[in-house]
Amino acid sequence: MPDAKNTVVSQEKFDEMIQELEHLKTVRRTEIAKNLEYARSLGDLSENAEYQEARDLQAAAEERIKKLEELVKYTKIITDGKKKSEVGFGSKVSIKKEGSSDVHEYTIVGSEEADMRVKKLSHVSPLGAALMGKKKGDIFAFNTPNGKQTYTIEKVA
Repeated sequence: MPDAKNTVVSQEKFDEMIQELEHLKTVRRTEIAKNLEYARSLGDLSENAEYQEARDLQAAAEERIKKLEELVKYTKIITDGKKKSEVGFGSKVSIKKEGSSDVHEYTIVGSEEADMRVKKLSHVSPLGAALMGKKKGDIFAFNTPNGKQTYTIEKVA
């Protein structure tokens, strides 16, 4: 598990974590307890697939609860206090790779909420770290497995 004391998230993500934690502690624990009780009623636990599956689900849920409790306790909530002209948490950044006309837009977020499917880029990823503190028009480079990549910042919002 990443060090929760160094985790930063938006208020939106923090609220999602609180909601998930409450759901796991109330609804999910109750569902799993009912499944365990039903599986026990089937008899011999040593060869009872339903019982083993319910125990595995219980272990996974308890591990997630433990992780979320740690994150909620220590995570720092980042508010949009940065200048709009400089890349920071919550910034929407448009960049263009050197030699290409394609513009890519990303939102800079904490590592807990990074999701490339929706263009949310972690501030500690190689690209995210290279973007932090930059301004519109800046040219920057960072190393990738395919070598050094150079980009220009087209827009910061």
